[in-house]
Amino acid sequence: MSLNRSILVLLPLLAAAPALAQTTVTGQPATDGASSATSGGQNAVTRPNTDHAHDDRPAATGTGANVKLEQGANSFTEGEVRRRLERAGYHEVKDLKKDGDGIWHASAMADGKPASVGLDFKGNVAVQ
Repeated sequence: MSLNRSILVLLPLLAAAPALAQTTVTGQPATDGASSATSGGQNAVTRPNTDHAHDDRPAATGTGANVKLEQGANSFTEGEVRRRLERAGYHEVKDLKKDGDGIWHASAMADGKPASVGLDFKGNVAVQ
């Protein structure tokens, strides 16, 4: 079978196949003519920040005293939290615990000084 003939045979099959794109449904659809802005769509689901910090520079997420940690379902493991804190400049991370609001808390050293730090479900790091 020639290449052109093979393409002609496969083309209709590919066109009829369902799309394989992944979709994510979040929240509830707006009802009774309400706009999607009032349905709480994206607010209904909390996801961790999946940005990967590079070893050669600090994490892309906020770090410092002026960052407000947000409550939410935190899926970071203890090892991931420890790595993110270290990439944000904190060392000798100890007493790592997750509270009931989904915020990880730890004692650490920064610039030779002790600090209490936290990490939220988005990956934000803050001094507490």
